[in-house]
Amino acid sequence: MSYKKSSLMPVDVENLRRRSSADSEHSVDPEQHHHVPRRQSQTDWLCVGPHHPELGAVETPSPDASAHYFCHFTPKCFLTVPRGGHGTSRSTSSRCGEEGWHESTTKTTIRAENEVEAQREANNYKFGFRKWKGNVTEKPIEDRSDIIKGLYSDLSIVKPQEGPVVTFGNIVYVILFGWWISLIYFIICPVMFLTIFGAPYGKLCFKMAWYFIWPFGKSIEKAGDVVKRSVAKPPKCEVIPEERDSDKDSRPLLMSSPIPVEIPVPELPARITSKHWCRISTFVWLLLGYPVLAVVHSLACVLSWLLVFPIPVAKMNARTLTIVLLMAPEDIQIHRLEKQTLEYETRVILCCYQAFNVYYYKYTVQGINIFALNMLPLVLFTLIIGYTDREHNVCSAEAKFTTAIASIIPLSYYIGMGIASISAQSNFAVGAVVNATFGSITEMTFYITALLQGHNAKTKCYEEVVKSALTGTLLGCILFVPGICMIIGGIKHQEQRFNSRSAGVSSALLFISVGGVFAPTLFSKTFGNLMCESCTNIPGNASLAFVCKNCHYDTSSADPLLILSHIEPLVYTISVLLPSAYLIGLIFTLKTHSHIYDIHISDGQGGHAHGAGHHVVHWSRWRALGVLIVSTILMACCADLSTENIEPILTHSRVSQYFIGVTVLAMVPELPEIVNGIQFALQNNISLSLEVGSCIAVQVCMIQIPLLVLFNAFYDVGFVLVFSDIHLWASIFSVILVNYIFMDGKCDYFQGTALVVVYLILLALYFFAPSPRSC
Repeated sequence: MSYKKSSLMPVDVENLRRRSSADSEHSVDPEQHHHVPRRQSQTDWLCVGPHHPELGAVETPSPDASAHYFCHFTPKCFLTVPRGGHGTSRSTSSRCGEEGWHESTTKTTIRAENEVEAQREANNYKFGFRKWKGNVTEKPIEDRSDIIKGLYSDLSIVKPQEGPVVTFGNIVYVILFGWWISLIYFIICPVMFLTIFGAPYGKLCFKMAWYFIWPFGKSIEKAGDVVKRSVAKPPKCEVIPEERDSDKDSRPLLMSSPIPVEIPVPELPARITSKHWCRISTFVWLLLGYPVLAVVHSLACVLSWLLVFPIPVAKMNARTLTIVLLMAPEDIQIHRLEKQTLEYETRVILCCYQAFNVYYYKYTVQGINIFALNMLPLVLFTLIIGYTDREHNVCSAEAKFTTAIASIIPLSYYIGMGIASISAQSNFAVGAVVNATFGSITEMTFYITALLQGHNAKTKCYEEVVKSALTGTLLGCILFVPGICMIIGGIKHQEQRFNSRSAGVSSALLFISVGGVFAPTLFSKTFGNLMCESCTNIPGNASLAFVCKNCHYDTSSADPLLILSHIEPLVYTISVLLPSAYLIGLIFTLKTHSHIYDIHISDGQGGHAHGAGHHVVHWSRWRALGVLIVSTILMACCADLSTENIEPILTHSRVSQYFIGVTVLAMVPELPEIVNGIQFALQNNISLSLEVGSCIAVQVCMIQIPLLVLFNAFYDVGFVLVFSDIHLWASIFSVILVNYIFMDGKCDYFQGTALVVVYLILLALYFFAPSPRSC
C-alpha cells in the first residue's frame, strides 16, 4: 500500500515534536501511552505505519481511497491532512499541526471485540451514562483463558495432573460435604444388601461412599468405554500466504511450507442399549436407594452452588445424580489417577481435582453474574414473607427490612445490565433516554415510597431519612467510591494516572450541582428566624444570658408571605436549571462533540473485527426492556416493604436516624456500581472508576432531587428542599476536598486512604449526632 507524504515542513514538524515531547505528560492519556522507540530512517519525523501501541493494529487508509481525509500518525499526535495536501503552504501545514495536536489530547481509543462491545465501552465515557464493566455479548469459550475454560468444565475430562490434590479447599470439602454424603451411602449400603435383589447396588453404594469421602484424584468410568484424546500440540509452522501470480518469479527457490500433522483420535465405540432397567434390582434401587440419595445430592448441590466458590462440588453432585446413579452398577468403575507423564486427556464420566476455585466469582449464566443469580431466591422470599406475614408472626420487622434492603442489590444489578444492553444496541437518543429514566429508578422508588409512608403516618421523620439518604449517596459517591478504587488500584499498580482536565470538569459540575441543591438551605438561613425550643435563665440574676437548646432556623413561622413566596419559586427555578444542565451535557457528548471518541474495534489479536467477529448478545433489546420493567416493579415492592418495616428501627434504635440514612439506605443500592468501579481500577482504568462516582453524584443532584420536587408539586407529601446544617457543610467540604485531590491527575493508595478516612470521619459525625427533631 502506498502513502502520500505530508506537506509539513521539517522545521514545523521538528517544532511539533519538541513541543509534544515537552507536554507529553499532560497531553497524552497516561493509561494508554507507551514509549515508542525512535527509528533511524528518513520517515522518522512522520511515521506512517499499521502498528501503534495505543491503537493496536490500525490500518492507515490510502489517499487513493474514497475517503476525503486520511490520517498520518506521529508518536505524539494525530495529523489529519486533506487529500490535496501537497499544494498547501507552510502556514497551512503549521495550522494542521496545531489542530492535530489539540485533537490528540481529546481523542480516546477504545479496544473492543465487536461493535456492540465498542458501543458499550464508548457509553462508559459519555456524560450521564452508567458505567458498566461486564460484557453484554458472549465471548466464544475457545477464545477465553484456560482459567475461564476450567470454570465451565463439566468434570468429564481427565487432564494431566498438576500439583497436589491435598489442598485447603479439598480439606474444607471433607468438613462441609464429604463426611455426611459418605455416611448416607454407608447407611444405604446394608439396606440394599438386606433386600437381596439390590445387592449389586449395595456394592455400588460401598464404592461411592469411599469415593465421596475424598473424590479428588479419582475418576468414575464406564467399563470398556474410555476414549483418549491426544492434546499434543503440533510444531509451530510459519504459514506463508499465497502470493499473486505476478510475483511468482520473485519467489525464493527454497521455501518453508507448513507440514500438516494428523493426530489420530479413536472413534467412539458403538453405543449398546443397556437392559438393566428391566431388572428387579433396578426397581428396588429406584424405590429405596435413589430417592434418598436424590435428596442428599440435591441438598449438597444447592448449598455448594449458593456458596459460589465450591461450584465444582455442585457439578460433581449433579453429574452423580443424573448419570452415575442411573447406570448399571456393574458398568461403574472407580480408579485412582496416577500422575500422568504423557500429555493427553481422557474423557470419563466424572473426575474432579479441586472442590474450591476462587475464580468462580467470574462465573456467569446467560451473562448474569453468579452472585446476582443466587440472590434471586432472596427477592422471592422477601416478597412472599413481606406480603403474607403482616402480623410479624414468622419474621420480625427488622428482619423484613434487612431482607428487603438486601434484595435491592441484585435488582440494581439487573437494572444496570438492562440499561447497558439497550444502550449498546441502540443509538444515542435511545441510550440517553434509557439512562436518564432507568438510571435513577432504584433510588427514586425508595424515596417516593418513603415520602408516601411518612405522609400517611403524619410524620416528618421519613422526609429527614430521605434527605439523609440523598446526602449519603452524594458523600459516598464523591468520597468512598473513588477512595476505595484508588486504594485497591493503587495497591496493584502503585500510581495511576487519569485525565485531570476531565476530572476538573466533573468537579466543576459537582460544584454547580451542590450549589444549586443547597441554595434554598442557604436562603433559609439568611432570611429565616432562629427558633429555640427551650431557653432557661438563673432566677434573680438578669445579668446572665439565657441558655437555649435545640435552636434552628424556621422559615414557616417567620413571614409566610415573604419567605415561602420566595423559597418555592427558588426551588422550582433550580429544579428546572439542573436538569437543563444535564440535558446540555448529554447533547454535548452524544451529539455535537461525539467525534472526540475515536473508537477502534479490535478482535484482540491485532486484527479488525468490523462485522467479521461473530458475537451473540446476551440480552436482546426486548429482553432487556422486559428485565428492566420486571426489575422496576420488584424494586418498587422491595422499597415499599423496606419503608413499611423501617419504623421500629427509626423509633426504637439507639443509632441516629441520620446515620441510618447516609449508610444503609444510601450505599446499599450502589453496591453494583462500587464493584464496577473496583474492577475498572484493577484494570488500571482509574478514569472510569472516578467517573462511576461522579456520574451517580451528578444524577442525584440533577435528576433525582428535581424529580422529587416535581413529585411533591403534583402530590404534596411535605417535601421541602431545605437540608440540615450537617448535610450542608459535609457536602461542601467533600466537594472541595475531591477537587483538591483531582488537581494533579495522579492518584495512589495514600490519596484514596485520605478520602476513605474523611468519609469515615463524617460517618462518625452522623453516628454520634442527635436524632432529628421530627424523629
